[in-house]
Amino acid sequence: MEERNKQDREGKKVEKDQPVNIENSANTQKSTVKLAKMGMLVAIAIVLVYFIHFPIFPAVPFLEYDPADIPIFIGTFAFGPGGGLLLTIVTAGVQAATVSAQSGLYGFLMHVLATGAFVIVAGTIYKGRKTKKGAVISLLCGTLAMVLVMIPANLLITPVFMGVPRQAVVELLPFIIGFNAIKAGINSIVTFLVYKRISSFLHR
Repeated sequence: MEERNKQDREGKKVEKDQPVNIENSANTQKSTVKLAKMGMLVAIAIVLVYFIHFPIFPAVPFLEYDPADIPIFIGTFAFGPGGGLLLTIVTAGVQAATVSAQSGLYGFLMHVLATGAFVIVAGTIYKGRKTKKGAVISLLCGTLAMVLVMIPANLLITPVFMGVPRQAVVELLPFIIGFNAIKAGINSIVTFLVYKRISSFLHR
């Protein structure tokens, strides 16, 4: 009798644990799929910057446009500001070690600051307003954040890494502001046009 009661208790325990195990397994699978999709977005970003990059202003040819932020912006809309920031750091790290190795730590820092500012602002706004209007507002605010953050970033960081006087950076500020506004603006427009077409795939 005692043995049967023990078996009944063990059987009930197993039945009770089964839903928890199934739920944990589902969460693990979901996290794995999410990481795989984020890895895919990083890979696309690296391929884009490898094949597409060109100067916007002939006077400052080192300020090159590239569409690598588009997958990051898309990932930010899909996975939130935290996911967008993670995508930014990973993409900047891979890019700095491969296709943009010549820019090194300087390029990595500037990429993280510029794109990071965008994704935190745009991702936070869009997370609370997932509508077309919310997307437009978030992309505009993200663009503004990138432009504003990169002014002090260039004034403080560029002289240290590039060995140029701060006054030289000040003289380039109109180009720097225009570059970041145009780059973020183009990438925002493409993100707005593309995101809804692929959002269902990213949320599966």
